Amino acid sequence: MKIGHHNTDEKVFIIAELSANHNGSLDTALQTIDAMKASGADAVKLQTYTPDTITLDCDSEIFTISQGTQWDKRKFHDLYAEAMTPWEWHSILFDHAKSLGMEAFSSPFDNSAVDFLSELDVPAYKIASFEITDIPLIEYTAAKGKPIIISTGIATLTDIEEALNACHRMGNDQITLLKCTSAYPAALEEMNLLTISDMKTRFGVNIGLSDHTMSLAAPVAAVALGARVIEKHFILGRGMGGADSAFSLEPHEFKAMVDAVRDTEKLLGKVTYELSPKSLKSREFSRSLFISDDVKAGETISALNVRSVRPGFGLPPKYLKEIIGKKFKEDIGKGTPMQWELIE
Repeated sequence: MKIGHHNTDEKVFIIAELSANHNGSLDTALQTIDAMKASGADAVKLQTYTPDTITLDCDSEIFTISQGTQWDKRKFHDLYAEAMTPWEWHSILFDHAKSLGMEAFSSPFDNSAVDFLSELDVPAYKIASFEITDIPLIEYTAAKGKPIIISTGIATLTDIEEALNACHRMGNDQITLLKCTSAYPAALEEMNLLTISDMKTRFGVNIGLSDHTMSLAAPVAAVALGARVIEKHFILGRGMGGADSAFSLEPHEFKAMVDAVRDTEKLLGKVTYELSPKSLKSREFSRSLFISDDVKAGETISALNVRSVRPGFGLPPKYLKEIIGKKFKEDIGKGTPMQWELIE
C-alpha cells in the first residue's frame, strides 16, 4: 500500500507518534521531529482535536477518568486541553517534517478535523483506537479517498468488521489495521501478537502494530508475523513528563527499534530455495565420496576403500550403495575424490 511516497509492500512504514510529547512548546515539537528523523522514522503523526471536539466540559463524575490509569481523577476536558496540539502548529510541523523527507499526517477526532487535515493535503488519516466505534467518523474520513490506518486497541471482532465495511461503503480499500493493546504502557503478555497473522488472513488488508509496550521485541515480532506498519510514541526524554511520557520511547531507544526492524526485514527476505553465492561456496564443506585408501586397477569398490567424508568434491554420498561392488578402472591414491570415470 502506498502512503505518500512510501510503499509498505517494499519497506515497513515506521511512524513516530508525537501525541502530547511537545508539552505545549512548538520549539519542542520541532526538535522532536528532528530527533524522529535522526532516529530513522519514516513519518510523524499528530493528533488533531480540541477539548471541545473530543469531549464535553462537564463536572459530572462520568467525565472524570477512573480507569486505573496514570490519568485517573482528571477531567477529560482538562487532560485534552493540556495534551492537544494547537491546530495552528500543524502546517508548521508538517512542512518541517516534509522538508526532512518524512511523511506527516494525523488522527482526526471529528469531521472538522478531517476537513482541516484535508486542506493540508495529508497523505493518510489515522483512526485512533477509541474512535473505532465511531462509524460516521470513519465513513467521513474514508470518503476523502486517502489511505486510512485504523487502530484496534479496544475493538471486538464485530467492531473491526463494521469499521472495514464503513470504509468499503465509501469506496475506500486503502486500509491498514493496526493490532493494538490499549494499555499505557502495555504488558507483554497482553499483546497476543499471533493475532497479526490471523488479521492478515481474515481481513485481507494491510496489517501493522501500534505498540505501547516499552520493549523493542514487540515490533520485531510483529514484523516477523507480517506487520507492514509500526507506530510508536516518541519523546525527547521521559524526564520531561507529560501525558504520554510513560509509554514513549526516547531517541536512542527508537533508533534501536528501527535498526532491529530493518535487520528483521533483511532476515525475512523472500521465500526462496535458491542458494546464495556464499552458500554455494559453503557446499564445498559438505560430505562427498572419497577414496580412503590406495587402490589398484580392478580392485572391488567397498566401504573400506570409499567413504563419505568432507569436503564436497566427490560424488554425492547417495551413490555409495550404487557403486559398491563395482571395480576401479586404474590405480588411484588415497584422498582422490570419487568420480564416475574412475569406475569400470
